Amino acid sequence: MITRFAPSPTGPLHIGHAYSAVLAHDMARAAGGKFLLRMEDTDLQRSKPEWERLIVKDLAWLGLTWDGEIHRQSDHIATYASRLATLESQDLLYPCSCTRKDIRAALAAPQEGVSHEVYPGTCRHRPLSDRKPGDALRLDVARALDLLDPSMLTFQEDGPGHQGRHEVDPEQARKTIGDVVLLRKDDGIVAYFLASAFDDADQSISHVVRGEDLFDFTPIQVILLRLFGLPVPRYHHHRLIRDDAGKRLAKRDDARSIQSFRDSGATPEDIREMVGLSSR
Repeated sequence: MITRFAPSPTGPLHIGHAYSAVLAHDMARAAGGKFLLRMEDTDLQRSKPEWERLIVKDLAWLGLTWDGEIHRQSDHIATYASRLATLESQDLLYPCSCTRKDIRAALAAPQEGVSHEVYPGTCRHRPLSDRKPGDALRLDVARALDLLDPSMLTFQEDGPGHQGRHEVDPEQARKTIGDVVLLRKDDGIVAYFLASAFDDADQSISHVVRGEDLFDFTPIQVILLRLFGLPVPRYHHHRLIRDDAGKRLAKRDDARSIQSFRDSGATPEDIREMVGLSSR
């Protein structure tokens, strides 16, 4: 078993992060496996060395150890670019200049059974030769699915909320995933689900442990991995740690940060008990 914890160094870790990190760490150690630390720092504007140092300090204080060096996505931009170039050579990418306002205007009616705005394909007709400065790059999901054997589009989920074998239905994927952005339009940052999926493959991650809010990203990551003939890991989407009002914690919730608890005299075991992972 090889698991990983992959925070973005754009703010302090909170107890929700602690739950994910401790769970992934303990799963790997209990199985005699490896636990890796990855910094998802492709957002070069918001990622800061001081946040990375604090993350490392927090994890060490929690008693977590990781195998090997820290993997930083910012060191692998060329790798992501080469993957995008491969998709380009397969005619699977197209440029898009649409704003969120444009997309909402194009979606004249609510999309039944869809929890987010699925891109309506406004720019799908544009060839890459028509790409202009500031354009995003989108994946032509329908064309990608035409290249894949549906029997390969499956993944195993071990988390409590979605446990079992899942199939990525091509027709449903076209309707509910749509042509996702792989390279953002404003800053040229590679999309989370592309960089994360390929890092998992490159690092031989066997079990992806992350919050249940990321479950809906899994089908597009399976599609991307299979386009490159890469193995699909097992997934464990865990419950989220929420505040007293039931709202999911975010990095702006400094009062729930690991540092604030540490500074107030809490112990690592106190944090484990807060998130329901006591070692006692």
